[in-house]
Formats: sequence, structure tokens, C-alpha cells
Amino acid sequence: MKIAIGNDHGAVEMKNHVVGWLNDHGYEVVNFGTDEPVSTDYPIYAERVAKAVVSGACDRGILICGTGIGISISANKIHGVRCALCSEPVSAALCRQHNDANIVAMGARTIGPVMAEEIVRTFLTTEFEGGRHARRVDEIMALDRGETLQ
Repeated sequence: MKIAIGNDHGAVEMKNHVVGWLNDHGYEVVNFGTDEPVSTDYPIYAERVAKAVVSGACDRGILICGTGIGISISANKIHGVRCALCSEPVSAALCRQHNDANIVAMGARTIGPVMAEEIVRTFLTTEFEGGRHARRVDEIMALDRGETLQ
């Protein structure tokens, strides 16, 4: 599985930790983030990862900024993205099972490296359940296309 990862200046250490974990577990990683702790703008990295995932160049994405909030909001502005901000593995599992999330976001200032590993592991190994959830994901994507529901 090919993973796009992106981060801003507040998450360089966390990104490096997650990349190491991904490499150790056999994932192919494409780094779209900054490697420097110099102030930069998270929407740039959100866009790069989001476009790589939506285009199919990468299978899933991981985004990290200080809280994960800004970078997840930014990613969700890209057509076709379903990015979920997760701070624990239960949400990471449910965003895959119920929402078919294609990108996970995390906060480097709000969780530690072991929790990040568990979130990433869960996000990458949990499958979408389909069924009644597929209808809801279709509705989410209709909203993404600017359609009105009912």
C-alpha cells in the first residue's frame, strides 16, 4: 500500500516517527511534508496529500499539524477527500468502517508517538463495511459535488 504523508513545521518530529513506523511495516511512503521546523502553511501539504490520494497516485493519506484541525479542514476542501481527524484508534477504525475515510489527520501537539502508531495501524488495516454505510458515503460525496440531499 502506498501512503502519502504531509505535515507542517509543528509536526516534523511526529511525521518522521510515523514514516519510520510505516517503513518498518512494509508500506511505501511518499513524503509531501516539510522536513524543516521553519514556519510554513499547512494547507499546502494538505492539498498535496489530498490530490495524491484522490488521483490514485497513493492509496491513503496521513496528515499531521499541531492539532490536526487546520490540516484536516484544508484536506476536506479537495473534491473526493474524506479526511477524519483522529486522536485515538476507535475513531480511526470507525472512520474507515463507516465513512470510508481516505485520509487520517492527527495532532502532533495533542497525541504522542505510540498513539500515532496505533491510529495509523488501525486506519491502514481497517476495511470499509459498506452496506448501510455505503449509502451515507454516497450522500457525503453528493454534498461534495454540490448536490442537495432530499
